[in-house]
Amino acid sequence: MTELVVRRLLIDLAPPIARHWCGGDPFLTAFFNALSMSFPVGEQFFIDSVRNAHKTLPDAPREALQAEVQGFIGQEATHRRIHALFNGHLAAHGLVNDWEHEAARNLKPLEGVDVRHPLAITAANEHFTALFAEWLLAHPDILEGAEPRLRTMWLWHSAEEAEHKSTAFDVYRALGGSEEWRRRWFRRTTLVFGLSAWRQTVGNLRRDGTLWQWRTLKSAWTHLLGRDGLFRCSLRPWLAYLRADFHPTQQHSGRSERWLADNSGVFRPVGSG
Repeated sequence: MTELVVRRLLIDLAPPIARHWCGGDPFLTAFFNALSMSFPVGEQFFIDSVRNAHKTLPDAPREALQAEVQGFIGQEATHRRIHALFNGHLAAHGLVNDWEHEAARNLKPLEGVDVRHPLAITAANEHFTALFAEWLLAHPDILEGAEPRLRTMWLWHSAEEAEHKSTAFDVYRALGGSEEWRRRWFRRTTLVFGLSAWRQTVGNLRRDGTLWQWRTLKSAWTHLLGRDGLFRCSLRPWLAYLRADFHPTQQHSGRSERWLADNSGVFRPVGSG
């Protein structure tokens, strides 16, 4: 069981943000913006999936997971609120959030189904965000030159995603979720998530007028496919999810704990006064 602390981030997202806030890099800005656009609807789906599934557990495992589930919900609700504020600035830049509407449409048929199906989708997405978090925490220079408050926001979010990466998975296992369906939903979710992220990033770049600039293409290649790129760094841990003996805690580096310990001044635990 993981002890999850709900933290209030001490940054002010009211002032406007620069169009290319990520060190002046159009691709990285568009890519991070795309991910943020998915978070409000996605985080709410994750909250609902874990909460609804947890309610159906027998007494003993439900009580054993109670604190962790409450912490997960609190962290995800905080992420949802922060990124909704951030996304308001993106709308002011003229960017259109197509991903949010697409996700809401795709998730509609899951209403009323066996709670293990949305929970398996949540566990898959939590694995993606944990991989992204590990990549970003391992390469914080990606955010070098970014607005300090936004750099803090993304690293804080990454640290908490790495921290609660096991919750949905553990609830799914406690409910006796099928291994076949866990892997099947993971493959489906990979396809849907990857295509949606790419379409939204391209849409952001198109509306920004920087889609075909050389610096955009170079940055995309470097940060996705380069030696330290997201895809290369994430391929092996992505494949690990398909193993029958997989558990999220097998992929642990300690970077999340170190970042939270080293940056305790940028947040305050909820309820601490």
